[in-house]
Amino acid sequence: MTVRDEIRGRLLPYHEVETTDELRELLFRGGNISRCCFQNIDFKSLEEEGITLAEEYMYLDCLFMGCTLTRKMKSQINYTDFVFSKIDVPYNSFRNTLYTPETLYHGYRMGEPESYEECYDAQVYRHYLKMGKRATDVKETLARTLHDHSISSAMHDLLSQFDERNVVGIMGGHGLLRTDEAYHKIVRISKTLTERGYLMVSGGGPGAMEATHLGAWMSGRTDKDITTALNVLAKAPAYKDEYWLDTAFSVREMFPQKDCISLGVPTWLYGHEPATPFATHIAKYFENAIREDGILTIAMGGIIYSPGSAGTMQEIFQDAVQNHYLSFGYASPMAFLDSHYWTEEIPVYPFLQQMVKTGKYKNMILSLSDEVDDVVAEIFRFTQSS
Repeated sequence: MTVRDEIRGRLLPYHEVETTDELRELLFRGGNISRCCFQNIDFKSLEEEGITLAEEYMYLDCLFMGCTLTRKMKSQINYTDFVFSKIDVPYNSFRNTLYTPETLYHGYRMGEPESYEECYDAQVYRHYLKMGKRATDVKETLARTLHDHSISSAMHDLLSQFDERNVVGIMGGHGLLRTDEAYHKIVRISKTLTERGYLMVSGGGPGAMEATHLGAWMSGRTDKDITTALNVLAKAPAYKDEYWLDTAFSVREMFPQKDCISLGVPTWLYGHEPATPFATHIAKYFENAIREDGILTIAMGGIIYSPGSAGTMQEIFQDAVQNHYLSFGYASPMAFLDSHYWTEEIPVYPFLQQMVKTGKYKNMILSLSDEVDDVVAEIFRFTQSS
């Protein structure tokens, strides 16, 4: 039996090494290195520091994903190892962290809205359009797939810090204005839930999605602070307004926040919609299907539905199917905000009730309200009962 067969027989999981500090710790521990996944690690940087231990080990059944290897290490790689080289695209296919507003908007200058075209997010989006939303170039499709895989891995690292029932999503339209009453309600719902220890998740874009992350960002602040922030944002109420980004960054500067965490999950498929700067962690995908299913999958504490159109409708019925089949072991709340909208304008709520009554849908935890406190109570009740 080979060493590789022996390792496989024990079904050891791969140990992920994503920073040079983790690599140093592994090297100084001693012994052979096996079943490790090195992601975006620069081994040459250790060599420059005078640490040559990396070249003294035998690597068995390891993955090197987008790493920079020393010349000697390249000659030591054996048949049990897999090396995924960096790909020449304007984004990193082997990211080991989620995006932040600082990384996506690197190069943006306050007071110069046109400078958005120079920032990282815009450069990647232009490349995405150039290669085609449905790319056919094999290098590009591989690069995107590996990128999205790395984003999922980094996202699950973040989620591991939370009880899964404390992860709550808010869905709603990207066109919701910052001056709309529904926007303000979402801010207060998200703020309250964040203060109670929930991780708030959205599609990471403008409108209802931005309101989710603004609420999380303003956790611990007073009602007066929220009013001040909303007044600043009201100067550019729609995401197409010239100073939409500027006003968001202005609020961030006025109310710095280091303790809160929220997760935005946008996509370059809708790259014309800017990602909100209020999300502290951003899992931006190329493949929208992975992104949409992912939000519904991770929000095990429930999903709050504010007014939205086609995209929100799709998410409602995807969520209903997951709950009906108990796809992840149990059903989670589906809390609808704005009774007139969900019963009159788009009568989804009475339809869901009828489906439950006739037995077509089972395991639904449905609620409908216009009040912030009611929606918060519905989510909190589920968590407490669990």
